[in-house]
Amino acid sequence: MPIKPMVRNNICLNAHPAGCAASVRKQIEYIKSRLSKTDNAPKLALVVGCSNGYGLASRIGAAFGYKAVTVGLSFENEPSEKRCGTPGYYNNEEFDKQAAKDGLVSISLNGDAYSNEMKTQTIEAVKQAAAKAGIPAKIDLFVYSLASPVRKDPDNPAVMYKSVIKPIGAAQSGRTLNFMDGTFNDFSIIPATPDETSNTIKVMGGEDWELWMDALDKEGLLHQQTRAIAYTYIGPELSWAIYKNGTIGKAKEDLERACRDINKKFTETKKISGSWISVNKALVTRASSVIPIIPLYISSLFKVMKDMKLHEGCIEQIERLYRDRLYTADGKVPTDSENRIRIDDWEMRDDVQKAVVEKMKNVTAENVYAQTDIAGVKHDFLEVHGFDVEGVDYDADI
Repeated sequence: MPIKPMVRNNICLNAHPAGCAASVRKQIEYIKSRLSKTDNAPKLALVVGCSNGYGLASRIGAAFGYKAVTVGLSFENEPSEKRCGTPGYYNNEEFDKQAAKDGLVSISLNGDAYSNEMKTQTIEAVKQAAAKAGIPAKIDLFVYSLASPVRKDPDNPAVMYKSVIKPIGAAQSGRTLNFMDGTFNDFSIIPATPDETSNTIKVMGGEDWELWMDALDKEGLLHQQTRAIAYTYIGPELSWAIYKNGTIGKAKEDLERACRDINKKFTETKKISGSWISVNKALVTRASSVIPIIPLYISSLFKVMKDMKLHEGCIEQIERLYRDRLYTADGKVPTDSENRIRIDDWEMRDDVQKAVVEKMKNVTAENVYAQTDIAGVKHDFLEVHGFDVEGVDYDADI
């Protein structure tokens, strides 16, 4: 039967296998045309959260740009006779297919990255991949790009933490944009309880990143060339009440705290080259689509940045991260005063933000398609799930 997108409240409930595969191939071709192996490029990369968005782009960049051996871990639902698998399932499948075609060693694992068991399995996979490639089992690049609504306690799986997207201290209200049909709706979000905030930090904070670093170190997989990186978003002040100053923002603060502690433990003792937080641009991902303020902001932002010829997607962001930040010719990593890598620099330019604010003030249901790039946002959202990808026959039986 043909597969059509099933979308409810800016959440897509299914995925298209052929579309996901085509999207992965498109990103691979982009990277191949812009990155090439250099003396300081990674030879062995581990990506936790490898199946979508920035994590997928990171793995594609390392493998097809730098010819690195890659091990990826994500938690996916496999397809059945009655329903599709998650987009990440098909993305990983195509990644491995294309890696094998190019003679690259890759291993993709499906499981709970928070669990001790998957850490053990992943470590063994890293060793196996290195042995297969005939290189030392020393990780040059470790990308931690995990996004999940829940986390089981690794030492007591009966305990589960759930993350929420809520403000802290006071309720927030406003209008949100449904990018599937261009309509506006009012939203109101009550403030998080202290338990909700602490649980969100448990899920989306830096504790698990630290546990991964400890596990890799214990097995001797880190070395002086290891570079570890995790991703965050700051955004403009208009989004801070729900994001930066809300529960997710508190979790991201803890991620930055973890980065500092990792550097104290591993970088200052010369066990690794360094650990960084990369502040990335606002993009359409499976996670960002459900944050109320984001669809209107991104639709306005995309319009402005495309008009200024500054727009980037995930793969373009990661290509610039690798080329101009992590793997520069002189080996230095440019950062801001907080030791963060900023590839949100074009988004946060004063002229860009001023134009975005003006658009958001003046956009209405009548002019939304002319004043914003809602069509582009809708396309990106569908493409994340394998739909609206050029060259795919969506009337074909799957």
